[in-house]
Amino acid sequence: MKDYPLFLAGRWKKTDTPLEVRSPYDGNLCGVTYLAGPEEFEEAIEKAEAAFKKMQQLPTYQRAGWLQKIAEGISERTEEFARTIAEEAGKPLKDARTEVKRAINTFRIGSEEAKRLEGEVIPLDTIEGSENRVGIVMPVGVGPVLGITPFNFPLNLVAHKVSPALASGNPIIVKPAPKAPLTSLLLAEVALEAGLPEGALSVLPAEPDVTERFVSDSRIKKLTFTGSAQVGFHLVKVSATPRITLELGGNAAMVVDESADVGFAVKRAVVGAFSYAGQVCISLQRLYVHKSRFDDFLSEFVEATASLKTGDPLDEATDVGPLITEDAAKRVESWIEEAKKGGAKLLTGGRREGNIIEPTVITDTEPSMKVCCEEVFGPVVVVESFEDFDEALSRVNDSSYGLQAGVFTKDVNRAFRAFKVLEVGGVIINDIPTYRVDHMPYGGVKKSGFGKEGVRYAIEEMTELKLMVLNLS
Repeated sequence: MKDYPLFLAGRWKKTDTPLEVRSPYDGNLCGVTYLAGPEEFEEAIEKAEAAFKKMQQLPTYQRAGWLQKIAEGISERTEEFARTIAEEAGKPLKDARTEVKRAINTFRIGSEEAKRLEGEVIPLDTIEGSENRVGIVMPVGVGPVLGITPFNFPLNLVAHKVSPALASGNPIIVKPAPKAPLTSLLLAEVALEAGLPEGALSVLPAEPDVTERFVSDSRIKKLTFTGSAQVGFHLVKVSATPRITLELGGNAAMVVDESADVGFAVKRAVVGAFSYAGQVCISLQRLYVHKSRFDDFLSEFVEATASLKTGDPLDEATDVGPLITEDAAKRVESWIEEAKKGGAKLLTGGRREGNIIEPTVITDTEPSMKVCCEEVFGPVVVVESFEDFDEALSRVNDSSYGLQAGVFTKDVNRAFRAFKVLEVGGVIINDIPTYRVDHMPYGGVKKSGFGKEGVRYAIEEMTELKLMVLNLS
């Protein structure tokens, strides 16, 4: 067990309010950190304002250098980061290591993108009386950023806020999830060693009332939030800044048409549905398979699902670990039972032991069942058949969410039709909706939020265009 002070604008601090962080698998104490109060946030904002003035004047190579050093620092401590993620978030070690690799890449991308903050020269002599005038447009940082991050990717989703903020010369205050704050404090250790200026980064676990107070502070110039739709849309109402990115939930769907490679689709669907016990915003939850391939697909899919190993996330062989809390596991269990009582057929899984839910496959559902229309955020997938491709697309769109969708087809016309018709932020052809690499634009529509992540696209959300006009007469 380790003691983790807060990271407050470049220094470590303990408060009078300790926060115990326990393993969602066995309840063991992973570490102790501390909750920030108004005093800590006030200092963080004041130091961030001062840092912003300095950071905007620093040369590009310095910002790029910080990010490269952070990437190198994480790489040197890969196993420590992976074990911390596995312990506090319950993510199986092999998945945790993948997250660490992605975070390293996210900071490397930020280092490169810092060098690409380019402007443009525009002629202004397009009207009489404006001869010999030229405009220069450059992107500049907006100011202090508040990043509120979730438990499910306690390193890489923090990286997706910190990397673009630093790349664009903006200081950032990170409010990590209270269930998994330790990984972000490890990241702060690495960032400190990278030589960030005072105030460029703070990592402050806090209660919701304290966080909300500072969301409404006009000195915060950009809010970027990843979490539930309920909380996200509430923060929009109280935020003092109109510059907001919301990365919210989903109930991602996948379509497998009659031309698809069933074996490959099954293999990828197992990954999409059950990675990190389904606690992923783009986890595969709804699966629509053409009736001519349905029986074959379902047989292979159920067999592959039943072979997954559940258990201790620190066991190298574990495929599916615990949900983050027992309440979350009980909620998922109740939704499975609701579907069964409504006439749905349970094909495999469905049982709960503590925080662990067995990987679960259900069919013969109704669209109104919670396992279909809400975000399960657990290892549960619904599989149904369809006859007409357009019908399948319509069923994908029959959702209040719209983050990503997957379509397996060998018909390029169907691929483009899906791209045109589906009401989602990303259409993934011949792969699962759970596919994401860290430089692509990522974000949804409807209750899945607005704005984009993906380092370059997040930088665009954290900068504004500034114009200088030169009269050369």
